[in-house]
This record gives sequence, C-alpha cells and structure tokens, in this order.
Amino acid sequence: MILYPAIDLKDGVCVRLRRGIMEDATVYNDDPAAQAAHFKALGFSWLHIVDLNGAFAGRPVNADAVSAILGATDLPVQLGGGIRDLQTIQRWMDRGIARVVLGTVALRDPDLVRMAAREFPGRIAVGIDAKGGKVAVEGWAEVSEMTAVDLAKTFEDDGVTAIIHTDIDRDGLLEGVNVAATLAVAAAVAIPVIASGGVATVDDVVALKANEDSGIAGAIIGRALYEGALEPTAALAAAA
Repeated sequence: MILYPAIDLKDGVCVRLRRGIMEDATVYNDDPAAQAAHFKALGFSWLHIVDLNGAFAGRPVNADAVSAILGATDLPVQLGGGIRDLQTIQRWMDRGIARVVLGTVALRDPDLVRMAAREFPGRIAVGIDAKGGKVAVEGWAEVSEMTAVDLAKTFEDDGVTAIIHTDIDRDGLLEGVNVAATLAVAAAVAIPVIASGGVATVDDVVALKANEDSGIAGAIIGRALYEGALEPTAALAAAA
C-alpha cells in the first residue's frame, strides 16, 4: 500500500484546510519545493499535490509552485485541482506530472475522463470527494446528488488507474479515516482506491492495510504528518 504525503497549495505556499474550507487554512511551509524534498528524505515514494486555488478557479493557479516541486525531487507526482480539459492534462504531462487527478470534470464531463484515460494510459486518476456520501465539486463548494459509489461505477473498465476517495467531513481534522466509506467504493469497482481525509495515526494506516486485498491501494496523509501526529517511519512500515 502506497502512502502519499500531501502538499496542498494555496497562494503558492503549503497549507492544510479543515473540511475543505479555504478560509480555515493553516500554513505549514512557504517553500513547497523544500517540503517535497523533505518528504523524499523521509522515505516516501510518491507525492500528492493539490492546487487549491485552481480547484475553485477551474484552471491551474499554482503552476510555479508545482514546477518548483518537480525541479526539487524526482519522486513521481500526482496532481489535482483546476484540471478540466485535455490541453491542460497534456501540459502537465509534458512538464513531468506522473498522474493527473480529475475531480470536478469526472462529474460534469465523464466522457472527458474516458478520453483522457485512453490518451494517457495508466496516468489518469479520478478524485471523488464526498460529503455525507454525496459527491462535491468546484473545490468542494457544491454538493451534488450523485453518490460516491455511483460515480465510481461509471468509470469501471474505462482505463482509470485509481480512484481517490476523500471524506470531506473528516479532512484535516485528525479524527480518523473513514474505512467503511472507502471500502464501499472499493467494493463497487475493480479500480484501486486511495483513501483520503482524516488519517491521524498509525492505527489508521494499519486499518487500511488490513483491507488492501479488498481494493484499498493507498492513503493520502496531510495534517498528521505536518503536526507530528503520525511518525513517518512507523507509517511506512505499517503500509509495507
């Protein structure tokens, strides 16, 4: 199981939000490139980056910070936030992004996701952010009537390499990961599922790892790493 340390970018710096509220942001590092290098030094094998401003704007906003991260480390990077057309996907691929995460367009324009998965095999993930089980889009500002499970099902057999399931109600709160909700998505599809939101201690990693055979392939960790609640060596050992 792969652990993905999160670098969420707001106005060019590393932050963490609580429940996705932009006004409730804690700044942890004003040098995203240095943060990326630090995560590599800790032993992580991937990075998860979100352009928070981009998610609201519908276009990339923190491109300079992303480029700085790519220049500072050779770790593969998955990137989401404001990526809503094939041209933007292509530009990020050309700049070295290993995997693009499509969120809002997965609900608004699922055919674009399918087209991208065909064009870039193995490099397109779908981000499903859920509030009360319902899919939220536009930087989590709008909640739809579509359930996370139903949206995941629409991409079965379309070449999507992973689904990132985020429980918004737990995101950034250090209250524990929602294993049951993640498992519900994993049980509905054959696509590997990455858990996000609420990972707080090594026990959360252990609980997810115990369900690896059920389709949980990874976890994104944010505030727990930045605040020291989760010790990286122990987390990586539990995931392995």
